[in-house]
Amino acid sequence: MIGLIQRVTRASVTVDSEEGQQVTGSIGKGLLVLLGVEREDDIEKMQKLAKKVIGYRIFSDENGKMNLNLQQAGGELLVVSQFTLAADTGKGLRPSFSSAATPDQANELYEAFIGFCREQGVTTQAGSFGADMKVELINDGPVTFNLQV
Repeated sequence: MIGLIQRVTRASVTVDSEEGQQVTGSIGKGLLVLLGVEREDDIEKMQKLAKKVIGYRIFSDENGKMNLNLQQAGGELLVVSQFTLAADTGKGLRPSFSSAATPDQANELYEAFIGFCREQGVTTQAGSFGADMKVELINDGPVTFNLQV
């Protein structure tokens, strides 16, 4: 499981619907998590990654050092499914998605990730699985990390 996290001052995700464009998730200070699910991923890996995302100390303390995690900083999460993170880009000029989870497996773990983060007391917003989404963010720093479990 892959979580590309970006520290943000704000972020939102919009999808096209029959009523026009609809914001499905929006946060202030916190983390945008682009979540990629691979075939071998399971609930145990999902929980491990979620705990890592929530506990990762990338927010500045009173001395300007990255010492605070999401909850200590009073931040929120915006989780967006991103199957392209599971791409194999090692050969050629076209990505292979053979290691990506099936849509059913990926959606199940994506929803479980969101639910688990909420159970931990983190305000969590989300995109719409499988939809064509537009993500807007202001990356704070910029600070971006690729977390894998």
